[in-house]
Amino acid sequence: MDPLRPVSDWLPITKKEAEMRGWDELDVVLISGDAYVDHPAFGSAVIGRILESLGLRVAIVPQPNWQDDLRDFKKFGRPKLFFGVTSGCMDSMVNHYTASKRRRSTDAYTPGGAAGFRPDYATTVYSKILKQLYPEVPVLIGGIEASLRRVTHYDYWSDKLFPSILKDTAADLLVYGMGEPPLREIIRLLQKGVPFSSLRTIPQTAFLAKTENDIPLNKNWEDFALNSHEKCQKDKVAFAANFKVIEQESNKVKARRLTQKIGPQTLVINPPYPPMTEKEIDASFDLPYTRQAHPKYRKRGSVPAYEMIRFSINMHRGCFGGCSFCTISAHQGKFIASRSEKSIMKEVEQVTEMPDFKGYISDLGGPSANMYRMKGKIQEICDRCVSPSCIHPVVCSNLDTSHKPLTEIYKKVDQHPNVKKAFVSSGIRYDLLVDGYNKNTDGSENEYMEQLVTKHVCGRLKVAPEHTSDDTLKVMRKPSFKHFHEFKKTYEKINKKHGLKQPLIPYFISSHPGSKVEDMANLAAETKDMGFRLEQVQDFTPTPMTVGTVIYYTGLHPYTLKPVYTARDKKEKKNQHLFFFWHKRENHHMIREKLQSIGREDLIEKLIADKKKHHKREQLKSRSRQQRTGRKGKKRR
Repeated sequence: MDPLRPVSDWLPITKKEAEMRGWDELDVVLISGDAYVDHPAFGSAVIGRILESLGLRVAIVPQPNWQDDLRDFKKFGRPKLFFGVTSGCMDSMVNHYTASKRRRSTDAYTPGGAAGFRPDYATTVYSKILKQLYPEVPVLIGGIEASLRRVTHYDYWSDKLFPSILKDTAADLLVYGMGEPPLREIIRLLQKGVPFSSLRTIPQTAFLAKTENDIPLNKNWEDFALNSHEKCQKDKVAFAANFKVIEQESNKVKARRLTQKIGPQTLVINPPYPPMTEKEIDASFDLPYTRQAHPKYRKRGSVPAYEMIRFSINMHRGCFGGCSFCTISAHQGKFIASRSEKSIMKEVEQVTEMPDFKGYISDLGGPSANMYRMKGKIQEICDRCVSPSCIHPVVCSNLDTSHKPLTEIYKKVDQHPNVKKAFVSSGIRYDLLVDGYNKNTDGSENEYMEQLVTKHVCGRLKVAPEHTSDDTLKVMRKPSFKHFHEFKKTYEKINKKHGLKQPLIPYFISSHPGSKVEDMANLAAETKDMGFRLEQVQDFTPTPMTVGTVIYYTGLHPYTLKPVYTARDKKEKKNQHLFFFWHKRENHHMIREKLQSIGREDLIEKLIADKKKHHKREQLKSRSRQQRTGRKGKKRR
């Protein structure tokens, strides 16, 4: 951190800092579950800087104490326009609990990694407090927690369906997805004198109408009524059927307005804005961030999430993978919004000028590192598309998957005199780099692979095949594992060519819908045979608004409404996770018993049998077969 920077370079987080600017009244007060890091990777900083750029007086209340006399919520008084509320960069329940529902002991978005600085269901807790203290002041909620809980959703931690978060928070308006376009329109209308209560036709927002007559007319939007919250509670098929519509409409260029009855009220979800243009996304990233945590935290320690990305560059938003377990496309959308080369290189320059920069950029990436500038070749085809993924079950023939623009960016960053090395730490979609899967390749993927492997791998490359079972991968919306074999072969060939030793580290998920114990046993055996001792492993965590979560709760695939096997109880999930750690001797007894119980004794030999004993056993079996054959021959004679 630069000790010479004045505190006025940050947005104010205390009354004293606001007074230093000569402010006796604020236009907007933002409440966040994260510590305040003034960096474009932190949502509250982005929103705060946008509001500032629009001429507003804005302050942030990071991680307010919700258990005392609520002084943190009162310190700035009543804002002129509204309170903005976010749980932070993560859903607070994902932030707090593991897949097995154990409380986490750390929080990556808090100084020193300390836990306990935000409540469970943070957006709801903060909003209720504000409504209690300032009932007449509008509350606008946003961020990933609000975005993914905007409609009836399954909450894994309570194991039940919740209504739209608007119901529980009593918030006046919800912004979902990437909030810059709707936020700018909200401010434009408020500055024109439009009452907050009349902001009901802005795209990418949602609200609760008291009655059906309270829903504003809009000739440009077609309406679609989802199954009511009450029907979803009674009928899992109705809940599953809702999801298909929600996912498709969230990713359409010209979407319908969705409505859903919640008791006497009606939830209204306006269609999303088109993907951000290059100019719009550049404007967001080019705001005057200090790129540092607020000086207030110096004595409390660094913010772990910030330390991970402080020297990184995010080049685009969105992901067209549509993986069944992932929330990226549900929040950021499937269409890629890419920054200009000029904006990216400007940020590279800023990073190199940071006082503690040592010459290494930790990541040139995005949600999926190698989707930069990829989009449909013919926009009219994309305009009609309802598919949640552009690369499953096959790569769309209309998708331009050229890696040339990305390779050129890598080369330009490499040429910067103050950059010793720029790594790619974000996950790459290896299926886009495999000729056997991606039929749209133009040859640029070969140059990209050479560039990536020789100059941008930080010791080892992490990729995510997620599973080895084709049936499970189909549910996951991931390609067959045979394509990972193909990628591994190419990756190792390039390493060998250049005399490099950079291991490939695959990520896998256990207990995902569609995965059975036998599938996990096969996964362990196949990856062991490939020379992997698995490190990057995790249990499936059902998070709001994913295909996998809907299947987990209902037992049905939302697109077919047909049953899909899912491991739900703790014992079954533990059995699946166990196979990741076949190399630990303490697991051998349980693995042996489990494989015997499913009739897969053949995998015992492959996974846990001692090699010498295995070889001796094979010799004995061979002799036994020979002896039996010899006896049969004598009888015949």
